[in-house]
Amino acid sequence: MRATTTPSRADQRGPAGIVDGVRGWIETGGLRDRAVLLGGLLIVLVVVMTVLDAAGLTSGRFTSDYLASALIAYVPLALLALAELLVIMSGRGSIDLSVGSMVSLTGIAFGMLYQQSGVPLVLAVVLAVAFGALLGAINGLLTAYAGFPALITTLATYYAYRSIALVVSGQRPISGESISAFYGATSEVELPLIGAYVPLVPLGVFTFLLPVAVIAWFVLNRSTYGRRHYALGTNETAARWAGINTRRTRLLAFVYGGAICGLVGVYTVAQFASARPDAGTSGSGMALPAITIAVLGGVAITGGIGRLSGILLSALLIVWLNASILLVVPGNVGTQVQLLALGAVLLGASLFGSVSLRRRRKESGGADAEETPTTQ
Repeated sequence: MRATTTPSRADQRGPAGIVDGVRGWIETGGLRDRAVLLGGLLIVLVVVMTVLDAAGLTSGRFTSDYLASALIAYVPLALLALAELLVIMSGRGSIDLSVGSMVSLTGIAFGMLYQQSGVPLVLAVVLAVAFGALLGAINGLLTAYAGFPALITTLATYYAYRSIALVVSGQRPISGESISAFYGATSEVELPLIGAYVPLVPLGVFTFLLPVAVIAWFVLNRSTYGRRHYALGTNETAARWAGINTRRTRLLAFVYGGAICGLVGVYTVAQFASARPDAGTSGSGMALPAITIAVLGGVAITGGIGRLSGILLSALLIVWLNASILLVVPGNVGTQVQLLALGAVLLGASLFGSVSLRRRRKESGGADAEETPTTQ
C-alpha cells in the first residue's frame, strides 16, 4: 500500500494561512521587538529612496555603493551610542552630554602624542583610550560619589573638555605626515571571497566597531559586572540590598563610556586626516545623535533596558536617513532637514518606548516591566 502524507496546516491554508500567521504575530506583540521594527524601517527607507531615484527626484544616484560609503560615519555614531547605552542603562537619570567634547579632547591628545611627540601608533592609541577613560571617570565620580545629577555634571564637563581641547591646540588642527598616513585606517576595503559582488566597506567597521561590539556583548552578557549593571538600572534599591556596590558599578559605566569616546577620538583623527579640536562638537555635535540612536535602539531612559542589536540597527537607520536626505534636499538646507529629522525621530522613539512600557505594565497587572537582560 502506498504511503500517503498529510498536508501541513500551512499548505492547507495557503496564502490565507500566511496572512493570518503574520496578523497573529503582530497581535501577539511581534512589532514590540525593536530590532524587527528597525529592520522594517530600514527596508522602507531603501524602498522609498529607490523609487525616488528611479523617478529622477534625487540629486545623485541612490546605489549600494553610496550606502556603503556612508558607513564611514556609521562607525563613530554607533560607538558613541554604545557608550550612551552603558551610561543610560545604569539608571537614576544617567546620561552623558560630554561625549562629543571627550572625542575632541582625546583626539587632540592622540594627535599630540602620535604626530608631535613621535609616540608609536599602538601606544598612542592605548594612551588616548586610557585618557578617555579618565575623563569618563571624572564624570562618574561627580555623579556616583559626589551625588551631582548626571545631566548637570556632563553638561559642565562638556564645556570644560571642549574649552581644554581648543586651548591646548591653539584652536588649530594638528596634522602632519604620520597622521596623514593614518588616514588609511578609515579607507574602504574589499571583503574577502564576496568582495567582487558587494560594495567596498570602510575598514573602521572591522577594526574599530566590531571588536568593541563583541567586547561590550561579552561584558554585558557573560560577566558579573553585566549582571550588576542590569540590576542597578532596573532597581537600585534592590541592587543595594543584594550587596552590589552601586556607586562603583555606575562609576565604571562612565569609565567604559569614556574609553569608547577615546577610541572614537582616534577614529576621527584618521577620518579627517588631522586632530581637530572641534571634531566632536562642531555643528550640532555628536552627543545629540548618539543619544537619539540609543533611545531609538530601545534603551530605556530610566535604565535597566537596552540591546546591542538595537544600537547597531538604529545607528544604521540614522546614517542612511541622513545620507538619503542629502540626495533629496542637497546643500545647507539638507543639513537643516537632517536636524529636523533627528528631532522627529527622537520624539517618535520616546513616544514608542513610553507606549510599549505602559502596555507591558498593563499586561503584567501593573507590575514594573522588566526586559530580559540581553544585548543580542
